[in-house]
Amino acid sequence: MFEVIGERINTSRKKVQAAVAERDNDYIIDDVKKQQEAGANFIDVNAGARIGHETEDMKWLIDTIQPMATAPLCLDSPDPAVLEMAFQMMEKTPMINSISLEKDRFDSMMPFLDGKECKIIALCMDDAGMPNSSDDIVKRAVKLVDELGKIKILPESVYIDPLVQPISTDNNKGVMVLDAVRDIKKEFPTVHITGGLSNISYGLPQRRIINRTFVSLMMDAGMDSAIIDPLDQAIMAAIQTADMLLGNDNFCGDFLKGVRAGTILS
Repeated sequence: MFEVIGERINTSRKKVQAAVAERDNDYIIDDVKKQQEAGANFIDVNAGARIGHETEDMKWLIDTIQPMATAPLCLDSPDPAVLEMAFQMMEKTPMINSISLEKDRFDSMMPFLDGKECKIIALCMDDAGMPNSSDDIVKRAVKLVDELGKIKILPESVYIDPLVQPISTDNNKGVMVLDAVRDIKKEFPTVHITGGLSNISYGLPQRRIINRTFVSLMMDAGMDSAIIDPLDQAIMAAIQTADMLLGNDNFCGDFLKGVRAGTILS
């Protein structure tokens, strides 16, 4: 089953930042309800945009969201101290967003993750920068899975982000990440593949059709999760349809349910 990580509760979004600053419970609760109703499996919570307020903002968001959320939370921060505070508040096993191979981030995140029961998004980024080839992505993914295994985080709890890059800068960027995802899944069949998809269309017109087409290709390659806006009905319909065509929807039940609900339209 494809898992959607709802990206909307992020203080980099102007309306969310205003709601957090004003402690507007109703706005946040309404947004989370809509994400869940649209099919979000996790709710990403990022409070990093208000400099100097991240800890208190994250605590308020969790206090607001957790009592009404049916989906587990994805705790999103580069600061292990903020994540530690948030983790201690969790009632369900959370997802942590994220770790990478960049030395400063890796060295600070590994002690935090050690011994914790959680799912972890692992970015294929290191101190050399963005990956330049599919082999580069795969090598970084292998190292991430191996290093996380040393602290007893199993492959099935790891969500590799291969870092989608704009095809407008290099027409091989799409094929590069598709090839990498196939190889990662061959190496680690139980590892999940996730990430943001909209980078693929950066700098091009008609971005939504590019993103919808790309998610279908990525799902065929092995992607089984994405960090997206679940209120984008078109991309959610593309995901449900691709999931059906890939054999992950028994008797086409979820697809037919979406058609009857009016969320999947031709």
